[in-house]
This record gives sequence, structure tokens and C-alpha cells, in this order.
Amino acid sequence: MTAGLLTGEGMPTREGDLSIEGRGMEPIPEDARYGSVGRIFTVWFTPNLVPAAFFIGTLVTLNFLKLGFVTGLLAIIVGNLVGSFFVALLSTMGPKLGLAQMPAARLPFGKSIVVPGVLNWLSTIGWDGINSLFGAYALTILVPGLPFIVGLLIIVLCQGALGIFGYEAIHTFEKYAAIVLGLMFLVLTVAIFGKADTSFVDGLSGADQIGAFIAMVAIVASFVLAWALYASDYSRYLPSNTSTSSVFWNTLAGMVIASAWLEVLGLLVATKATGGESSQTIYDVLGGSGAIVASLAMVAIAIGTVAVNAMNDYTGSLSLLAAGLRIKRIYSAATVAILGFLFTLYLNSGDFATNFTNFLLFISYWISPFVGVVLADWWLRRRRADANSVVDFGSLPSGTVALVALIVGFLVGVPFQNSSLGYDWGGPFNYITATYLHGADLAYYIGGGVAFVIYWLGSRSALRRT
Repeated sequence: MTAGLLTGEGMPTREGDLSIEGRGMEPIPEDARYGSVGRIFTVWFTPNLVPAAFFIGTLVTLNFLKLGFVTGLLAIIVGNLVGSFFVALLSTMGPKLGLAQMPAARLPFGKSIVVPGVLNWLSTIGWDGINSLFGAYALTILVPGLPFIVGLLIIVLCQGALGIFGYEAIHTFEKYAAIVLGLMFLVLTVAIFGKADTSFVDGLSGADQIGAFIAMVAIVASFVLAWALYASDYSRYLPSNTSTSSVFWNTLAGMVIASAWLEVLGLLVATKATGGESSQTIYDVLGGSGAIVASLAMVAIAIGTVAVNAMNDYTGSLSLLAAGLRIKRIYSAATVAILGFLFTLYLNSGDFATNFTNFLLFISYWISPFVGVVLADWWLRRRRADANSVVDFGSLPSGTVALVALIVGFLVGVPFQNSSLGYDWGGPFNYITATYLHGADLAYYIGGGVAFVIYWLGSRSALRRT
């Protein structure tokens, strides 16, 4: 037993070292680095095998999309490649800096990291709540008569423990869960193929069809792009001489294979989906009560929920520290888990779940401007920087250029969104998309591109002098 396990102040020293990771957002020293790059694949493969990905695949039949099977399949492939590409780029920063993603974003954002840091902390709590709904419902379906709150407690205690133990515990869990979930979903895939419907065709034509295709690509891409805020969290312990291309390709492959797999399964039964809660939909499609494969699916969903929410708790704890709050990481991780538990109860008490899901999707439009700023800064620095320079919050620069780029990028993208909330709120939201683009959602690309250019032009001279 190591000292870290007793005090919560240490760092893991090798693969399988399940000491409590007390280290917060500080960079990992070079002499403390360890691990094989292959684990990057499993740490991104496992948390994408979740009901949310399955649900995305069923969306193709919605009235504003009406995509056929072939077009939907192409949108899933393209969307996953586009969204995962940027996460894989950011993941390569981990070995170079030894920093998690939000702490690394102090390089461009300086003190203004408070804005994206708190935004991401709130988002991790929100996603904790929504994911836990799927997992807790799966347990209540699996064990008839089990109270929802008991199922939720089981999920939260498991994910919270992983989030508290930290980096190595999460990597170890995701590695073995990848094997278990991979085998389970192979069985489920065979079962779903027996019920598949590939006969449906595009319901729109011409520019409307192109717009619907682009909108579906954006939906798929946004699901994996959200991981950009977590990217280097799970590569920061790797030695600095780790192959950059290996980190990139393992990240890309893990995400694309897992999320596309589940989305294609959803696509195969899109005409049979009822549009209800995803766990129940999967259970019903696979035969419902008495069907072994349906029960197996509920077990897989529960495990997948723990896998994804443990990463939410861990990244949420680091985001709060990056924003400048002085609190031990283990307490911060526990706080995220507890608030996620309470928020799940709130979501389960009424019809707020659908509205809040839409809200989370809406605010996710800030992620691409964030990515644009961070990548512009990283490339201007020629992919190297002094990681220790971001540790002391008080000595950070203001980060005004980065914050302006983030806000302007988000605002410029607003008229190009295709958001259900945009249609509800009216005004400038969705205006260009609805009026001229036949529903094509270009907000992620335009917002990210604008933020990249603003930061590049505004910081190029200063960073080159540095």
C-alpha cells in the first residue's frame, strides 16, 4: 500500500497502481511519467459505448432530417471523423505538457480561464445527471421493483469512487470494461441485426436533403467534440517522448469505432424506435422481459454509464481547479458526483429532462470556439510551452484576446445553429440556417474558425516575440 492511498496526496507511479491521486492541476513531472500509449485507445473507446450514442443513430427519422439508411450511415461516419479529429489533436498536448486540458488552456486564457473552466464544470454535472438517468433506469429495468433512487446510488457510488481515485483507476477500469462491453455489444449487434431495417430512404430532396445531411453530421460531430474539453486529461502521465502520432491515432480510433458502432446500431432500428428513454427503447427492441439479450443490454448500459460519468467527475474536478478554486482534487471530484446525483433526482421529478438536454446541446456550441483558441495558441507556440508557468493563478495574464475570441466565435455562430431552443426563442437564433441553408448546421465550423482567426491575429506578434 502506497502513501498516496492513505493520504490522498500522491500520484500513481505505474499501471495498476490504484493509489488515490491527490495531485490536482499541476503538471506531471517528467520523472513521474509512465504508461503505454495503447491505453489511450481504451480510455476513449469505453465511455463512448453509451445509450446517448445509440439514441443519436435513431434521430435520422425526425421530420427535419428524414434521412435514408445510406445517407444516415455516411453522416455518422463523417461526423465522427470530424469531431474526433479535434479531440485527437488536443490529446497530443498531454505528453508534451503533462497538463490536463483545462489547466493547459490557462496558456491562452490566463485569468479568463474562469469562464470556460466554470462552464465545463457545470456541464460535467449536467451530463452526469443525464447519463445517470440512463444507467439508473437500466438497473430498474434489470431488477424489477428496484427503486430508482437505489439504482442511482449504485451508479453514483461506483463512478464517484473512480473519480476520486483518479487517473490510474479510470484508465484501469476503462481498459477492462472495454473488453467486457466489447463482447456484450458484439452479442447485442448480432441480435439487433436480426431486427434491422435498412429499407428506409431519404424523405427530402435537393438542397433540403443536403441541409439535412449537414445537420446530422453536426449532431454526430458535436457528441464526440464535447470530449475536447477532456482530451489531455487522460494522456498527461505519458512520457514526453511518446509518439505524437500514436496518441493521435489511438484517440481517434477509440472514439470513432465506439461511437459510430452504437450510432449505427441505433440507425438499424431507427424505424422501430419510439423516441422514449434510450434504455427502455433498447430493452424493448431486443425483446423486453424474458429476453436474455435485453437484460445483457441493461448490464452494458449500467457499466457504460459508470465509465462515462467517472470521466465527468474527474474532468469536472480539474476544471474547477483550473478556474482558480483552491480545493483538493479528491473533494472536488466528490462534489461533482454528489451534485450530479442531486441533479439526476431533479431531472427525474418532472419533464425538465428534455428541455435541459436541449440546453446542454445548445451551450455546447461554445466548445468549437474554445478548441479554435487553444489550437491557435498551441500552434503559435510551435507545440511547446513551460507548463509550470500556468500553476500560479495570480501571475497569469488577463487572457483578454482569448476570451474575446471565444465570445465572438460563439456569437457569430449563433445564426448558423440548428437548435430546437433557437426555434423556440426566435430572434437571431437559427436565422441563416432556417432562411438560407435548408437546416444545415454550420455553427460549429464557423464559430471555431472565427475564434481561431481572432486569436491568431491578436496574439501572433506577442507569442512570436516570446
